Amino acid sequence: MVLNLLLRSSSVQHSERVALLKQKGLTLWFTGLSASGKSTIACALEQRLLHMHKFAYRLDGDNIRHGLNKDLGFDHQSHAENVRRIGEVSKLFADAAYIAITAFIAPFQADRAIVRDLHEKAGLGFVEIFIDTPLSVTEERDPKGLYKLARSGVIKDFTGIDSPYEAPEHPDIHIKTVECPVPQAVETIMKYLEDGKYI
Repeated sequence: MVLNLLLRSSSVQHSERVALLKQKGLTLWFTGLSASGKSTIACALEQRLLHMHKFAYRLDGDNIRHGLNKDLGFDHQSHAENVRRIGEVSKLFADAAYIAITAFIAPFQADRAIVRDLHEKAGLGFVEIFIDTPLSVTEERDPKGLYKLARSGVIKDFTGIDSPYEAPEHPDIHIKTVECPVPQAVETIMKYLEDGKYI
């Protein structure tokens, strides 16, 4: 039970932050299978934005699970809670007029929809970016050996093997990595942001 909590408004309004930082706050939500290339593209995009003097910060699945979400497992309920927490954190960044770049598997459509709704209700931008890489390719890459462990039964509830991945039906940006190298993927995202006047 939560008692005596009061949501205190900031003396600095969102519009003031936007005007001072000269950018709109938003969340760029990368989703895709493990080893699909989410973090690689997210890192390159973050670098590009920073060199344009934009305030951007990347939240990555592995890094977050070493701290904020280190108490979570990989079952369905843990996946949902992982996404919920990151959704709330990225919303705070977006409210501060930062560009939050999140790179998480986020396997379930309903969980991603909740995060989008959270942002939209707050009047904040949310861009879903589907990093679409075939399972056969991600298994071949397998930089951490996770697919091999999942196939051998050492890791349970691994997305794409014994737990489903629900691909976005209508992502804002769809990157097919077998056809689109990292520099091209970054350019595609940048064009979307420029056309939408996010940057």
